Amino acid sequence: MTSKIKTFVAQPDIGELEKKYVMSALEQNEISSQGDYIRQFEGLFSAKHKANYGVATSSGTTALTLALASLKIGKGDEVIVPDFTMIATAWAVSYLGATPVFVDCNEKFLIDPDKIEEKITPKTKAIIPTHIYGRVCDMKRINEIAREYNLFVVEDSCEAITTPLTGDIACFSLYANKIITSGEGGICITNNEKLNWQMSHLRSMAFSDDHSFFHPKLGYNFRMTNLQGAVALGQTERLEEFIEKRKQIEQWYNKELEGIVGIIKQFKREVLWMYDLIVYNRDELIDYLKEKGIETRKFFKPMTSQPMYKQEVSPNALQVSKNGLYLPTHTQLTEQDIKYISNCIKDFYAKK
Repeated sequence: MTSKIKTFVAQPDIGELEKKYVMSALEQNEISSQGDYIRQFEGLFSAKHKANYGVATSSGTTALTLALASLKIGKGDEVIVPDFTMIATAWAVSYLGATPVFVDCNEKFLIDPDKIEEKITPKTKAIIPTHIYGRVCDMKRINEIAREYNLFVVEDSCEAITTPLTGDIACFSLYANKIITSGEGGICITNNEKLNWQMSHLRSMAFSDDHSFFHPKLGYNFRMTNLQGAVALGQTERLEEFIEKRKQIEQWYNKELEGIVGIIKQFKREVLWMYDLIVYNRDELIDYLKEKGIETRKFFKPMTSQPMYKQEVSPNALQVSKNGLYLPTHTQLTEQDIKYISNCIKDFYAKK
């Protein structure tokens, strides 16, 4: 009989500060998208990422969609997307009627810059590099390619908070398993005043300035609530605390997993979102760890293997998808937790 999960793969870390802000928002009856906590969160988050503007949204997916919409990406356009990513990256393109064009990953699981140019056509309008599991794409090279072909760059930074903005827009998720969270939520950051205005306008139903129910263009209801903003602000104020804890977790895993035959530790992460591994006998290991009360997650499946994008699958993306998993990674883990998880992995491979 399978043991009950005791160590979850992700777990939010909500403290007294976030609760204080939420209670304040409730007491002031500011619970919708009109509230000061949203504005404070946008200002602090963008400042911490050295960006001029922040536009809070209802999710990471809507952040990506909003970013592309503000760039007027639409039907007939193509957007370069990693084959190895979370499906929301591709869906944001499809939601707008544009076509995602997929590029294989490199050894770091990131979009391979050497394979981007061969996918560019006269219809290509943008590139969406995704910073996977906390590793940052080669943005210098990607931005050089974008400038040469006059393309926009929208960074999918949902898994790599603290990554500085280098493209036109960067999008972040605040889902419950992310480094900071508001339960659901997201944010776009930019240094472009016009894009900031456009995203702010579109996310809120594209109302006219006088709010007279005249809508000059197709807008979206992608707004964050002030209750979410309250949680997001508290989490952003604690960001450095979370990053330091995650550095410690990464160090513990690196030490405890050293020398285990059966796993391949991966390249260093700029920021730890999830501790990812390539492993042998992956599915058996997942079942074994589950019996020990440890939750894990398999890697993403390639976009080209998804029903709506079915085509020849990129070889690297397919290979890492078959053999990758990530381990519990959240700030409430202790060194003893990491030792227990690592010892279970050692025990599994010792029996092979």
